[in-house]
Amino acid sequence: MRRVVVTGLGTVNALAHDAPGTLAAFREGRSGIGPLAFPEAEGLTIRIGAEVRDWRAEDRFPAKDLPLLDRVTQYALVAGAEAVAMAGLSGDLGPRGGVILGTAAGGIRTWEDSYRAVYAEGKTRVSPLVVPRLMHNAPASHLSVRHGLTGPVLAVSSACASANHALGLALQLIRAGAADVMLAGGSEAMLCFGGVKAWEGLRVLAPDACRPFSRGRKGLVIGDGAGVLVLEAEDHARARGARVLAELAGFGMTADAADIVAPGGDGAVRAMRAALADAGLEPQEIGYINAHGTGTLANDRAESAAILEVFGRQAPPVSSTKAMHGHAIGATGALEAIACVQALIEDRLPPTLGFLEPDPECPLDIISGKGRDVRVQAILSNAFAFGGLNAVLAFRRAE
Repeated sequence: MRRVVVTGLGTVNALAHDAPGTLAAFREGRSGIGPLAFPEAEGLTIRIGAEVRDWRAEDRFPAKDLPLLDRVTQYALVAGAEAVAMAGLSGDLGPRGGVILGTAAGGIRTWEDSYRAVYAEGKTRVSPLVVPRLMHNAPASHLSVRHGLTGPVLAVSSACASANHALGLALQLIRAGAADVMLAGGSEAMLCFGGVKAWEGLRVLAPDACRPFSRGRKGLVIGDGAGVLVLEAEDHARARGARVLAELAGFGMTADAADIVAPGGDGAVRAMRAALADAGLEPQEIGYINAHGTGTLANDRAESAAILEVFGRQAPPVSSTKAMHGHAIGATGALEAIACVQALIEDRLPPTLGFLEPDPECPLDIISGKGRDVRVQAILSNAFAFGGLNAVLAFRRAE
């Protein structure tokens, strides 16, 4: 079976518009959560988020391209270009290269602008480019065009597990020989009036801060951004002299087939065990878990129980980086994957910001403060989504 490695990272998120800035924020334990700045935020009850600030699309894209690019696609293109450059890929990869990107909402800003034009402003028509702007596969398709990737290209939409599913499916395609190189991850641009208002209706948003696993936590904080990783067959990467950052060693995915929003422990347990088995790892070999850790009462409690079921009392240290970059829904797994790769490279585990005090219902070793300096060999990254969909990735240190 072909081994699959990570050779490039790219991201746009509330912490920074690139990977180096994001990695510095992880290292420093700095949060990108703050007051929402878009004008319509005044009409919201919840007014905080992990917003991508100071974004000027006109400085990044030719004017002729902008009518086709919703913000969700803009983020993906910038993150993808950075990942490709870091990997040292040049020229078109053709049929041996592909893209799988996750997104939960796609071009939701285009939906909102178009509805406003018709229903609020009384316009009788919208731009003929609305459909290609808002479709969920727009980010993946634009990356395909930009980098000459004519192999497998598709979008994955499984709510908060979308990016982990995308990365896991890309892993499987490379293993199967369907591609040598895949750009994989996720992109989301949900921080607009309609996006936040919809989440307000669920009553799961925190009004002040994201505090995963902490006593006194009040909910999640929505974030925007994109994360793209270059996944590559190890033999292909070694042959061209690429720097290998880490190995994506395993993937597990399950469904609860139970409640559409309430978390189910059995599915999370099976997904973690499946990722371990796929990677050929024993539970005791995992040195760190990047948790789904949304900051809601039910999800953190259920994930804690699932981790203890798999790892027992010797469960490894756990943190949730969502307290830094927010819950970027369909992109969040990619941001967390980048944090995992950095942890393996730098021997430093990122913290859970906002942690006040332990919750007896989440009896885990929660990393807080500025993080923890420790060398680990393997990491799990969890994603447990609405719909009862679970996707877990296993990363291993590069040899």
